[in-house]
Amino acid sequence: MSDRIDFQVDPSNYRHWRLEIDGPVAMLTMDVDEDGGIFEGCELKMNSYDIGVDIELADIVQRMRFEHPGVKVVVMRSGKEKVFCAGANIGMLGEAGHAHKVNFCKFTNETRNAYEAAEEESGQKYVAAVKGSCAGGGYELALACNHIMLVDDSSSSVALPEAPLLGVLPGTGGLTRLTDKRKVRRDLADVFCSTEEGIRSRRALEWGLVDEVVPNSNFDGVVAERAHEFAAASAKEDVAEGIELSPLRREFSDDAVTYSSVEVAVHRDAGVATVTIFGPDDDLPGSMEEFVEAGDENWMLRAARELEDAILHLRLNEREAGLIVFETKGDGEAVAARERLILDNADHWLANEILHYWKRVLKRIDVTSRSMVCFVEHGSCFAGPLAEILWAADRSYMMQGEFDDDGQPMAAIGLTDGNFGRYPMANGLTRLRTRFYGDPGRVDGAEAAVGRKLEAEEAAELGLVTDAFDNIDWDGEVRIFLEARSAFSPDAMSGMEANLRFPGPETMETRIFGRLAAWQNWIFQRPNASGPEGALRRYGSGVRPEFDMERA
Repeated sequence: MSDRIDFQVDPSNYRHWRLEIDGPVAMLTMDVDEDGGIFEGCELKMNSYDIGVDIELADIVQRMRFEHPGVKVVVMRSGKEKVFCAGANIGMLGEAGHAHKVNFCKFTNETRNAYEAAEEESGQKYVAAVKGSCAGGGYELALACNHIMLVDDSSSSVALPEAPLLGVLPGTGGLTRLTDKRKVRRDLADVFCSTEEGIRSRRALEWGLVDEVVPNSNFDGVVAERAHEFAAASAKEDVAEGIELSPLRREFSDDAVTYSSVEVAVHRDAGVATVTIFGPDDDLPGSMEEFVEAGDENWMLRAARELEDAILHLRLNEREAGLIVFETKGDGEAVAARERLILDNADHWLANEILHYWKRVLKRIDVTSRSMVCFVEHGSCFAGPLAEILWAADRSYMMQGEFDDDGQPMAAIGLTDGNFGRYPMANGLTRLRTRFYGDPGRVDGAEAAVGRKLEAEEAAELGLVTDAFDNIDWDGEVRIFLEARSAFSPDAMSGMEANLRFPGPETMETRIFGRLAAWQNWIFQRPNASGPEGALRRYGSGVRPEFDMERA
């Protein structure tokens, strides 16, 4: 495996996917390069995938929204004979370390969620055209689509065989989507998930595992016909041209990553990474036309792309940095003004995409398994979408009063209308509703403060920060917190934080990232799955795994 996993790819260098666009319909073909795996010597046979395959898919899903907004239907199909997708590569899962497996599952979940939500958020409907074996993560690719078409032949089937074959669970939300999304009857779902060979054609349709079964003789023709029917029925506006997502400007060094509006500094001895987000450095567009002309250089989009890349980099490449410190520098009013422009034009396709993109980036922060703290210092710009990070973090501390020889504007938080509905969490609530789940009246008090600069005393009174410290106490309190947090067991912190971050309603998304992820995390570590005689290690060897039959 290469030293650093890079989440930025260019369409000209895709190795595993092909995209063909014909007006409102796009054909997305999965044709995995067997020799293109992240792990050396790990062959990606039968359209099986590793994180590299999914990084390309995530990039395509993102570009579909921004570069190809005129597309209304995306058909996902296979470029291989007799197989749609065999799921996550078993050799990769057997060889990868535990942290990589868990982060791999998390990233693939986020990718599935992104195209699953594309119809509701962007008017882009994803259709799975399943021909051949569609097993495990392959069926999970299809499950996240909005419509599944299965060929009626003698061999094509859908399956979730992880339990009988591998001793693990479908790691990308398969169980949850069966029950919550497709509403498959519990006993039938139990039979399905215990069956190695999968379920074919008519039975798959009867059980609700697919939406449509099509004769083999005219499968491709019916798929094309259905795609154009969906496109014709779509309420999505016609957009002639999108904007190009150009490569991010990044510089890597041994202990830092520098972007145009984000900087990551890693302090490995302390187990801390500092993420600094710099406020707008461009002119405020006077209209959405100017906003579109600026393309991916407008700060709202550029900062979101860079922050997302920084978070993913820390997750996979800096795993011992167990505490992430978020800081901002700049003009909070400038942040709020740019958000105001897109909120006022939320029905414009680009404004809509940017708002949903910030929602997805903030959700990535929510589910990142690191301790997180925000320092609201003089000269910071926690406003609008950046203020959301205050409530995504586990704690936040704010400077109060003048500091010696500081020379910076007084620390302040800027609440905007966007903080009260535009960026919901996985539980369907805003971060402020989640923060004040036991005292919803506090949300009304915060909303009354929209548009004002909230300095430390008022911010603390409103409950927007954990605590505020003056010039005398700041350095000492910050140091004590950093040292204490970094000394705790990272396993205990991951469990504690995940349990505390998502009060309130349980949704399909919280079940996938919470309950399912917790069980899969545990199961991956058990000898029955990952031990020398476990199912992952012995898969394909012809030797049956040996299970410890005690129920833990």
